Amino acid sequence: MDEQIVQELIEIVGEKNVSTAQADKITHSYDATQEVHLPDVVVYAARVEDVSSIVKLANRWKIPVLPRGAGSGFTGGTLPVHGGIVLVLTRMDRILDIDTENLTAEVEPGVVTGELQRQVEKLGLFYPPDPASKEFSTLGGNVAECAGGPRCVKYGVTKDYVLGLEVVTPTGEIIRTGGKTLKNVVGYDLTKLFVGSEGTLGIVTKIILKLIPKPAAKKTMLVQFETIAGAAQAVSAIISAKIIPTTLEFLDAATIDCIRDVSTISLSADCKAILIIEVDGEAQLLDEQAEQILSIISPFGILDTRIAATDKESEEIWQVRRIVSPSLGKINPDKFNEDIVVPRSKVPDMICALEKISMDYDVPIVNFGHAGDGNIHVNVMVDLREHGMADKMIKVMDEVFAAAVNLRGSISGEHGIGTSKAKYMSMELGAETIGMMKKIKNVFDPNNILNPGKIFEDTSLQTAGK
Repeated sequence: MDEQIVQELIEIVGEKNVSTAQADKITHSYDATQEVHLPDVVVYAARVEDVSSIVKLANRWKIPVLPRGAGSGFTGGTLPVHGGIVLVLTRMDRILDIDTENLTAEVEPGVVTGELQRQVEKLGLFYPPDPASKEFSTLGGNVAECAGGPRCVKYGVTKDYVLGLEVVTPTGEIIRTGGKTLKNVVGYDLTKLFVGSEGTLGIVTKIILKLIPKPAAKKTMLVQFETIAGAAQAVSAIISAKIIPTTLEFLDAATIDCIRDVSTISLSADCKAILIIEVDGEAQLLDEQAEQILSIISPFGILDTRIAATDKESEEIWQVRRIVSPSLGKINPDKFNEDIVVPRSKVPDMICALEKISMDYDVPIVNFGHAGDGNIHVNVMVDLREHGMADKMIKVMDEVFAAAVNLRGSISGEHGIGTSKAKYMSMELGAETIGMMKKIKNVFDPNNILNPGKIFEDTSLQTAGK
């Protein structure tokens, strides 16, 4: 990178906040995809004015800018595929306000999701979106990807809680959208447009979030099933009965085999599927609701039911779900983690399709996730050192995404598109729809400097600052 550009960046944020050191570039070159793309420079911003000045500089020099939080995404959304400036926002980490009268919170993008949840719960309030990465992912990243989590089935995803934003546009202007009110129909809903745009339309520097009262109590259940079909039918039966649990998580047989030896809860040798069901609300109503759910699912081959009587026992049940990801390495060293979503009633069909793909290609596929909203985390476990495995994986992924779309589902429920799913967009969206999205990107970002190479497979950039 031209030394003059580095000096201009130093003038904006100070020398200690600009680094071209190889170690810093490597640290900010990857995410959970494990792909590596080195940036030219790493810049740490602490003020919206600094972000604006950096973006304006990047436009003058035609340099890519990649906004980055914790870098925990699964689809390459923060990878500097064209080099350029990685703009790290984790130092913008203040909770600016928790308004207990209007039930809102105002935060900077570097606030860790779990920390906000703890702070609002001290005041009897609740911020429901709970991605698995909540203890390290930032709210700015959650907004960029429209993060979800187990509680989505009842409470919705990030976009349902974002009331307003402060955003630096791709040309450096500072704009504000929405506000603290629940109702707002003044002009286009730019707030919702920015949420889930993966940092391609603007850099979020402030977020106004809706909060709700914290539920008085919760009840957690772990149910073991004889078959995955039985568990899937149980999910459909619960939803058909117009009961919406807080969470409705499932684990398939391959997942259970991975954790059986390390689970503190005894899992039957005959268990082929698990549902973790949680309900919340007024304490006096939870026993009745839990009994109703167990009655509804009783015909579907239940082997065992465990109901938590204390918070400690509830945590023990959730630990069964949390130990899954660290245990998958027992199968094979390389994991392809996708997050397809289908209509809830089609979950049994999707599971059957995945089992067929696994047999047809002779690759282990481990499935778990948010059955209550049809969001299945498909983990294809392989050893890429095997001859021809990389080519086989391309075919497997084609089949997985095609099966989801054929069931009127989607190729991504909460991980976004980034780089890893860009080539599959046309499976789900028509050319006219994708073309309209590209036009929106071009209007916001005429020089294509903000997070180029994401969402659209053919995005390219001619950089002048190299």
